[in-house]
Amino acid sequence: MQPLPIHRFPDPCLKRAARPVLRVEEETRRFIDALIRTMRHHPRCVGLAAPQVGRDLRIAVMDASAHSKAAANHGLLVLVNPSLQLGGASLVQREGCLSLPDFTANVRRATRVRLRAWDRGGAPYECALEGFEAIVAQHEVDHLDGRLFLDRVTSVTTDVFTRKRYG
Repeated sequence: MQPLPIHRFPDPCLKRAARPVLRVEEETRRFIDALIRTMRHHPRCVGLAAPQVGRDLRIAVMDASAHSKAAANHGLLVLVNPSLQLGGASLVQREGCLSLPDFTANVRRATRVRLRAWDRGGAPYECALEGFEAIVAQHEVDHLDGRLFLDRVTSVTTDVFTRKRYG
């Protein structure tokens, strides 16, 4: 199957908060599977949120396990109606995004989060994320809140960079 088309900035769907999922049904699970396929289709992609493919649902997927920065990880996580409780220190790290493919930026994020969400079956779960995986979760939840990583930079002049290579 073809990957879902990625919406790029300045598409207005990227700047709107997504609506909560009321219940996980078969159509929801098919959409989650399509998100996973699309995320895995793009080299080095570690997360994808529904607004990035034009859907206004509070659903994201993430898998930091293959990334060199992921010291600890939980593998594939499905985030339906996620919420985060931030904790720990903060860290400035370079971020990129499929919806802003020509740029990267230095973004300050918490290094620990407590994630609460529903899984692919609609069952609630909770887990602690650290390091790179915590940063990925914050990036994806930002998408669900209508925020992009550029909204979090301290200075557009010193913290935003033109991407030099892709993939």
